[in-house]
Amino acid sequence: MSKQASNMGIVMALIVIGSWAVSITLLMQRPVHFDDPLLYVFMLLQMHLYTGLFITAHDAMHGTVSSNRSVNNAVGFVCTFLYAAFWYPKLLTKHHQHHRHVHTDQDPDHHHGGFWAWYLRFIRNYLSIWQVVFMAALFNVLKIWIPQANLILFWVVPSLLSTLQLFYFGTYLPHKGEHDNVHHSTSQPKGHVWAFFSCYFFGYHYEHHDSPGTPWWRLWQVKK
Repeated sequence: MSKQASNMGIVMALIVIGSWAVSITLLMQRPVHFDDPLLYVFMLLQMHLYTGLFITAHDAMHGTVSSNRSVNNAVGFVCTFLYAAFWYPKLLTKHHQHHRHVHTDQDPDHHHGGFWAWYLRFIRNYLSIWQVVFMAALFNVLKIWIPQANLILFWVVPSLLSTLQLFYFGTYLPHKGEHDNVHHSTSQPKGHVWAFFSCYFFGYHYEHHDSPGTPWWRLWQVKK
């Protein structure tokens, strides 16, 4: 990775993390009115920013945030922790297993079955009991200072919706069924605006497997 690309990777990571931090801080103080249409817009915005955290961590797994390994891994740790207290080394190991053994029994993301069965297996594969306990404890501590409705609507629900977004566009759609290419994946039709908003260009999934060293913010450039 060139120094310029490394610097840009850090800048993009800081933009995503900073946007998430500013958004969630402001939303924790916002009055909740269920007849306010902006409430649902902000929930979707927060979902999108949660997805950005995970996609940034995913870039770190491929070493594309920074050429400095310590900085790269630090960004990965921060993003997975902020997302839902995921343990970065575990995700790192499993994700590289997915790339090495895609569409085989050794692929942790592979499953023969319908959407919901696959999604539940996907979640169980990455979620741990200590995570659930930690997040539950953190929720109960935070609600001392933050209204419970804000925590649920802008912290809990968006992160859960983000797991569906990541799974649907980044695992289920690209890898369901059989494929006659080396990466056993498909790619969503070219449309950069939708590709960004749907999952930070991660729907260009064949391109990601074909060029795992390309960060999310440049993935549109390798879309044929």
